[in-house]
Amino acid sequence: MPAVSKGDGMRGLAVFISDIRNCKSKEAEIKRINKELANIRSKFKGDKALDGYSKKKYVCKLLFIFLLGHDIDFGHMEAVNLLSSNKYTEKQIGYLFISVLVNSNSELIRLINNAIKNDLSSRNPTFMCLALHCIANVGSREMAEAFAGEIPRILVAGDTMDSVKQSAALCLLRLYKTSPDLVLMGEWTSRVVHLLNDQHMGVVTAAISLITCLSQKNPDEFKTCVSLAVSRLSRIVSSASTDLQDYTYYFVPAPWLSCKLLRLLQCYPPPEDGAVKGRLVECLETILNKAQEPPKSKKVQHSNAKNAILFEAISLIIHYDSEPNLLVRACNQLGQFLQHRETNLRYLALESMCTLASSEFSHEAVKTHIETVINALKTERDVSVRQRAADLLYAMCDRSNAKQIVAEMLSYLETADYSIREEMVLKVAILAEKYAVDYSWYVDTILNLIRIAGDYVSEEVWYRVIQIVINRDDVQGYAAKTVFEALQAPACHENMVKVGGYILGEFGNLIAGDPRSSPLVQFNLLHSKFHLCSVPTRALLLSAYIKFINLFPETKSTIQEVLRSDSQIRNSDVELQQRAVEYLKLSSIASTDVLATVLEEMPPFPERESSILAKLKKKKGPGAVSVNELEEGKREGGELNGGGERGGDSSSTPSPSADLLGLRAGPPVTAAAPSAGSLLVDVFSEAVKQPSPTAFLRLFVCKNNGVLFENQLLQIGIKSEYRQNLGRMYLFYGNKTSVQFVTFTTTVTCPGELQSHILHIHTWNSLEPLIEGGAQVQQVINIECLTDFSDAPLLNIKFRYGGALQNLTLKLPVTINKFFQPTEMASHDFFQRWKQLSLPQQEAQKIFKANHAMDTEVLKAKLLGLGMALLENVDPNPENFVCAGVIQTKAQQVGSLLRLEPNAQAQMYRLTVRSSKDTVSKRLCELLAEQF
Repeated sequence: MPAVSKGDGMRGLAVFISDIRNCKSKEAEIKRINKELANIRSKFKGDKALDGYSKKKYVCKLLFIFLLGHDIDFGHMEAVNLLSSNKYTEKQIGYLFISVLVNSNSELIRLINNAIKNDLSSRNPTFMCLALHCIANVGSREMAEAFAGEIPRILVAGDTMDSVKQSAALCLLRLYKTSPDLVLMGEWTSRVVHLLNDQHMGVVTAAISLITCLSQKNPDEFKTCVSLAVSRLSRIVSSASTDLQDYTYYFVPAPWLSCKLLRLLQCYPPPEDGAVKGRLVECLETILNKAQEPPKSKKVQHSNAKNAILFEAISLIIHYDSEPNLLVRACNQLGQFLQHRETNLRYLALESMCTLASSEFSHEAVKTHIETVINALKTERDVSVRQRAADLLYAMCDRSNAKQIVAEMLSYLETADYSIREEMVLKVAILAEKYAVDYSWYVDTILNLIRIAGDYVSEEVWYRVIQIVINRDDVQGYAAKTVFEALQAPACHENMVKVGGYILGEFGNLIAGDPRSSPLVQFNLLHSKFHLCSVPTRALLLSAYIKFINLFPETKSTIQEVLRSDSQIRNSDVELQQRAVEYLKLSSIASTDVLATVLEEMPPFPERESSILAKLKKKKGPGAVSVNELEEGKREGGELNGGGERGGDSSSTPSPSADLLGLRAGPPVTAAAPSAGSLLVDVFSEAVKQPSPTAFLRLFVCKNNGVLFENQLLQIGIKSEYRQNLGRMYLFYGNKTSVQFVTFTTTVTCPGELQSHILHIHTWNSLEPLIEGGAQVQQVINIECLTDFSDAPLLNIKFRYGGALQNLTLKLPVTINKFFQPTEMASHDFFQRWKQLSLPQQEAQKIFKANHAMDTEVLKAKLLGLGMALLENVDPNPENFVCAGVIQTKAQQVGSLLRLEPNAQAQMYRLTVRSSKDTVSKRLCELLAEQF
């Protein structure tokens, strides 16, 4: 209940509460409540007007009854009347009742809004705060519509008291979170940002929560807050605990404000201003220095506040990833926490070091703590800490320590908690493949993995080992020998049988010369496991048996006996029965040559990205993309600049009669064109969504084919290809109606600088002025890039339909990235070139929220579609993506490097582009930021 003065206590309320508490049963409580409700109803309906005290008392009773779980269907008007009282306690109870009981659909909402407006304009700070608290507590869209324009004015007004400013900032934050489209800062932006300079620390603390939220959605509008935040942080960090007495918490000056300031700075890249950046680095160094000082108090509150600031500072250092000295110092500080007696600190240290391990500057420093992390993996009692230790080992792994880390993870896997075994198995499989120099070690590792944790080895893992063994001649014999020995164990996991059946069926001949592993011994060993396996594994073994007949003719009669047995050819499972019958027949009637042809050794698999990494990310990510989305990303990957289009034959132009428009996948044609859908042929393999005339440009940044525009009359498809600084674009105009288009003309123009010296466009063939109903015509446009550009050419289309003139203007999807030439680079060369492009104007960077599910395969497809080379195993963090390419123009070549850093936990990206020309960096950053 609200605090009231001693002389203003409500005795009747206290007696009622006491009666309720003294009730012996639920029935007695309900009886007492019903009696009180009847009394309150009679008082409210009585002829005698109630004074403010009585209204307050009865409204309080109703509120108490509601909080006990009983419905209240009257008293709302009396509560609204309390809002017009000039007594604080009465107004407070009125607002409290409304905040709890009145919903946004209430008929009284207009009266309530009027009362709130009166209090906001009263200039009485106490009443203003009550009104603001009510708005924030209700937080409905109706409240936002009524007051979103008024609250910013109160917040920045010079005569508003500090306590009201705090309430206004937090109220505005609440409305922004519920209805961001209604809270438009506009003219108030700069004045809200300058609240960071307010003398009152409480106002700054409240305002920074609002500014942080606004900055995450609109970083460019609020970027001026960076210098002010650094200035305020500097003053706090350099102050003594006695300077800010009201805001010092256990000898730590303003810890909450410090954490919020550091979090705000994480919304932006490092400051470009050298003075501001120097001051911020100074602050971060001071925070790291203070962490080394002996504690000023032994109480846990002191260490909690101090460590909260330290971890936020380390998060900011990691976010910037540009100060090697700070990164190494942060790593050393976290290393000290790895052996701290406080479990939470050890957990946070391991988590932060996982991120540090991905930085090129601090990776080596993280590796120095490998023994401590391995010890944590073995001895920690808390499973969540052990999981973070495993994550850190995975992150710090490279070629120099891969064997040690994989061995330790395998050792731990034998006793690991069941909740993390599957993830551990995936990580071991990924590391073994990624850092395998000796593939015999890789085979041993995966077979050990199956032996130790076979139940948690997914199909992706054993599929992958099969692919690698088949693709590498030098390891096939060793793999056959090792898997043969592994199958001799009395208890053998089914996944081991699958791997053994496949490898011995393909390469058993490589070890057949040893009497201990003769063909018959191999067959008997595999067949001894047959009855213990599931149907899919038995099917695989039957395929291995027929392979044996081809490899070892001497086993033919033995294997035919097995296939001929009733348990096979009369098997209740149709798949096993069919295989047994077909294999038996094949081995009986086929000649040796035919058998050898049909059962020849598997050809090498095409080199592709490991599916194990995708499975791990899907397991750890906040959400998995749908199969349709993934397939769409893969399809786009085949049509991108780096894909088949670029490498195709330039002479193979599409037929003029071919339809690239995918009409069958589009919306149904209206009654004006009943037969149009059947007149045009669909040659697009993908189902294309139809973009609006103004929304398609970003759709074509990472692909070259698709529908450019469509309405009820006309459909325009595009197919383009680019080589060096030249491009060719095929435009397909489809008449969707049964009526002719007459005087059909198209004009391509280059606005502004494009017209004279940026981009040269030549229309290769002219169009006939008449397009029959249901017909399609083709136009070819040649493009030459003279130097870099940012705008796009315009396509104007005019024709008459049914006597009416149709006029349409579109932007052609010609962007600077279309002229990329992919450039392969080694890790050393990439980072050397990265450091050379270190001038501020050569770099463009954006930090933004993910607009789509963060799926690795889709991200790779889009980056390849940009036209650059996607560089594997270059970035120390395997989750980051780096690309390199050269933009080919007639005037010059512009080298560009790209680094995309996804943060799955925060659902954000940091995109950094460095180019030898500043305009190119900015344009590429703008284009690509819209794709994720």
